[in-house]
Amino acid sequence: MRLREHKSQASKRFRASRLYYTSNMHPLRARRELALVVFLCFVCLPSCLVRKRVVAPPGKKHETRPLLTATKQDLIQRIHAVSDPIVSFTMKAEMSPSVGSLYGGQITDYATITGYVLFLRPDDIRVIGQDPVIHSTVFDMVSIGNDFRVSIPLKSQFFIGQNDAPANSKNKLENLRPVAFLNALLIRPPAPGDITIFQDDTSETKAVYILMILRNEQGQLRLLRNVYFDRYTLQISRQKTFDPNGYIISDTRYGDWKAFSGILFPADIDIQRPRDGYEVELRVLDMKVNSGDVSAAKFILNQPPGSKVKELSAVPTAPGGRE
Repeated sequence: MRLREHKSQASKRFRASRLYYTSNMHPLRARRELALVVFLCFVCLPSCLVRKRVVAPPGKKHETRPLLTATKQDLIQRIHAVSDPIVSFTMKAEMSPSVGSLYGGQITDYATITGYVLFLRPDDIRVIGQDPVIHSTVFDMVSIGNDFRVSIPLKSQFFIGQNDAPANSKNKLENLRPVAFLNALLIRPPAPGDITIFQDDTSETKAVYILMILRNEQGQLRLLRNVYFDRYTLQISRQKTFDPNGYIISDTRYGDWKAFSGILFPADIDIQRPRDGYEVELRVLDMKVNSGDVSAAKFILNQPPGSKVKELSAVPTAPGGRE
């Protein structure tokens, strides 16, 4: 009994002395001791308060293929590999155009037509759209250098102008320009003097490399293009082009790369022109590369008899210029 009372009194004296000690402790020392106590509490936390989780490996969900690695120079070389061998080609493809607001809103999908594309270096291109049933020409357009011509026989319309002329027709399909196909179908390497930046954009949902191509214009760097590479194959999956203010001019996606005449080319091509308000999906049916049957004479487009000519003049160079 006496021993119990003695322990109780000793405990009371200890608590009293500790209260006195802490109340008269220097504030800085008190904070240090408090921090030490908090640290010890976290170290000694029971396992039920510690949560463990599994982070998915980088890349697409359910993808089992390993990620491939490459350097910036490797990516530039891959662009050369798909671009440099092409001197000319003739292509037959299914074309599925759509018009409307590509950033949300109403989209109108038109019937799929048969398209024919002819190309000759450095920048001659001709695109012909035909009705797949009666084989009548829906449109025929040619671009040579910076000049283009577009014929729409069903409306007896014939447009001539320059590629940087405004595409402001209320009928969005009339805003089609051959240069839009040229810059989407051909993935050009960086030009001499261009600046390139390498980016690894890999996360739990995607795995791509991005090659950014910039140019110094009047002392300011301008982003021209982004070329995207799938890290599972290192094939080019996307290309974006930008205006001087950084807004998207063209956003093209590539898929199902195949060998045509021994040269790799994407069989699925989706061209989006958000500012022009239209999209064209192409499915390549047949393609002959460097066959020798594409001459300069095939890029002559004369005005059809009885058609009405409309000339589209170029706009002055300014921020937000067109491609």
